Amino acid sequence: MTQIDEATVAETTPKRFGLNYHKLFWASVISNGGDGVSTVAYPWLASAVTRNPILVALVMVAQRLPWLVFTLPAGVITDRVDRRKAMVAMDTLRALLTLVVAFAVLGQQHSLPGPDELESVTGTRTGLFLLVLLATLLLGMAEVLRDNSAQTIMPNIVHPAQLEKANGRLWSFEGIMNTFVGPPLGSLLLLGAFALPFFVDAGSFFVAAALVALIPGTFRAHREPDQPTQSFKSELSEGVRWLMRHPLLRPMAIILGLMNAASMAAFATFVLFSQEVLGIGPFLFSIITIGGAIGAFVGGNIASSVSRRFGSGTCLAAVLLTSAASAAVIGLVATWPVVMIMFTIEAGVGILWNVITVSLRQTIIPPNMLGRVNSVYRFFAWGMMPIGAAIGGLTVVVVSTFAGREWALRSTWLVSAAIHIGLFLFGRSKLTTAKIEAARAEGIPAPA
Repeated sequence: MTQIDEATVAETTPKRFGLNYHKLFWASVISNGGDGVSTVAYPWLASAVTRNPILVALVMVAQRLPWLVFTLPAGVITDRVDRRKAMVAMDTLRALLTLVVAFAVLGQQHSLPGPDELESVTGTRTGLFLLVLLATLLLGMAEVLRDNSAQTIMPNIVHPAQLEKANGRLWSFEGIMNTFVGPPLGSLLLLGAFALPFFVDAGSFFVAAALVALIPGTFRAHREPDQPTQSFKSELSEGVRWLMRHPLLRPMAIILGLMNAASMAAFATFVLFSQEVLGIGPFLFSIITIGGAIGAFVGGNIASSVSRRFGSGTCLAAVLLTSAASAAVIGLVATWPVVMIMFTIEAGVGILWNVITVSLRQTIIPPNMLGRVNSVYRFFAWGMMPIGAAIGGLTVVVVSTFAGREWALRSTWLVSAAIHIGLFLFGRSKLTTAKIEAARAEGIPAPA
C-alpha cells in the first residue's frame, strides 16, 4: 500500500482555492438559485395544465430521462472537448430554452388558474403541456453534459487534497440557493405572474455561462502524443469496462441508482401530495424546502470532518438508514412542519453522501477517463430517476383504486422507505470504510 506523508501533503496543499474556483463556485450558485425558482414554477405550471398524476409524473420522467439515454455519450463528449466551453454552451442553451417556455407561459398567462384555484382544473391544456414536456427533455439533456463537465473540471482547478472541502463548500451553497433562496423567490414571482419565474431562471443561466467563460485556460482530457484516436464506441466501451470491473465503484453506482429511483418515486407526484394531503399553497410549498437548505448548508460544511471522524463507510450506511426513516415519517405523519424537518435531515445526509463519493471518484479515476467513467457511474445513479418517477405515478393510480387518493399519494413515500431499508442491508458490507480508504489511497485500477 502506498504510504502517505500527511505532513508533506499539508505543506504542499494551497491555503486558498484560487480565483478560478470562485468563478466556478458563483456560476454554480447563481444557476442553482434559478433552479430553485424553477422547482416551484415547473411543478405548479404542470399542475395548472393537468391534474392527471401520470402526466404530472411524466414531466419528471422527461426531466430525468436524459440521464438514462444521454449520459454515456455525454461522457465520451466530455473527454473529447474543452470541458469549460461545453459548460458555457450548455448554460447558454438552457437559458434560451427557458426563455421559450417563459414567453409561451406569458402568452397564455391570462387563461391560467391562480395558485388557489388549481384543484378546480379539469382536462389538460395539451399544447402548453407538450411544450413544457419537450423543453424539460431538452433542458435535461443540456444539464447532463453541463454537470458531467463541471464535475470533471474540478480536479483541474483545486488541489487533490482540497477536493472534499471544495466540493462540500460548493454543494452547501448550492443547497442554500436551490432550496432556501430560490423556492421562496419563485413562489413570490409566481404570485406576481406565472411567467416571471421562468424569465429569472433564464437570466441565471446566462450569468452562469458568462462566469465560466471568464475562467482562463484549456480543459481538455490529457492524451499521450502517441495515443491512437479511438472510435466513439471504443472510448465508450472503455469507460463502461473500467467502472464495471471496479470492485467499489460498481456497487456504489448501483446502490445510488436505486436510491435515486426510490426518491423519485415519491417526488414525482410531490406537488399533488403537497396540495391534496398537506393542504398547502405555493408559499408554504417553498417554505418547507428551507429545511433542505439548512440541512444542505450544515452537511456540506461538516461532511469532510464527519467522514474523517466516523469513517466513510459508516457515514454512507447512516445515509441509507436515515433516508428510509425520513421517507416513512413523511408518508405516515404528512404535516408540513414534519416534512420540513425531514427535508432538513435528508438534505444534510444527502450532501454527506455526495461529498464522500464524488470526491472519491475525482481522486481514483484516471484523469483521461474521468468524463467517460463518471458518465457511466451517473448512468446508473441518475438514469434510474425517470424509472422511479414513472413508478411513482403508476403507484398513485393503482393504489387509489382500492385505498383512495390520499393514501395513494402517501404510499409513494412508504415504497421509498422500503427500498432504502433494503439498500441499507445490501450496502453495509459492500461500502465499508476499509474498502473506501484503500481505493482512495491506492487508486485501485480496473483489472487488465
